[in-house]
Amino acid sequence: MYQIYWTAFVSLLSKEVTRFTRIWVQTLVPPVITMCLYFIIFGNLIGSRIGQMNGFSYMEYIVPGLIMMSVITNSYSNVASSFFSAKMQKNIEELLVAPVPNYVIIAGYVMGGVTRGLLVGALVTFVSLFFVHLNVEHWGVIFMTVFMTSIVFSLGGLINAVFAKTFDDISIVPTFVLTPLTYLGGVFYSISLLPEFWQGVSKINPIVYMVNAFRYGFLGVSDVGIVTSFSVLSVFVVVLYCVAHYLVTKGKGLRS
Repeated sequence: MYQIYWTAFVSLLSKEVTRFTRIWVQTLVPPVITMCLYFIIFGNLIGSRIGQMNGFSYMEYIVPGLIMMSVITNSYSNVASSFFSAKMQKNIEELLVAPVPNYVIIAGYVMGGVTRGLLVGALVTFVSLFFVHLNVEHWGVIFMTVFMTSIVFSLGGLINAVFAKTFDDISIVPTFVLTPLTYLGGVFYSISLLPEFWQGVSKINPIVYMVNAFRYGFLGVSDVGIVTSFSVLSVFVVVLYCVAHYLVTKGKGLRS
């Protein structure tokens, strides 16, 4: 029985990977080009005037955040668009009636998003080496942070796809939620520079913990505790998975 489940998971994952690699010019190249522009504008042009931040050059300081930003965006959009397309084309109904547990279906889509997020993150990291020398302090922290963050936003993309009625609904969350949270998540600055009140407000933003944990893996500095960051990530993984599993099990918005 578990062999069947594994085959179903691998098939879903292969389908997802094939889907975004087949159109790699649309899925992999644009985020790399966008990050290059960030590196040039914020890193080289503006960064040279800002100077150091927390003992590092501005370019060194923002690169981990920019890598994480690309991972978040691509993990989310991959699952949101793929799952919504399957829902609109009625393909998802075939999966729901198949003798496969819902957690296998969720895992297949989520790991597809994780794969794209990690691949884009690796490409952006490679490109960043042309602009700055990256030091790595904690490999384990880097891998765990990027992996758990990809899972969080892949699950978020799946939940968004369940509730979405049109393709326009898919873009609402990235535009009005993800983008503001990311830009206010300490990607371009240290929240320690903010007044005490706004530091407290910033800590409500979950992306602050993801960006800082990732930055700690590279630079060894963080505005928040690493244990706290991983606790927040763990809570989001569990809660979002439970929500996704409930929605898929109930078939909310999935069955005609």
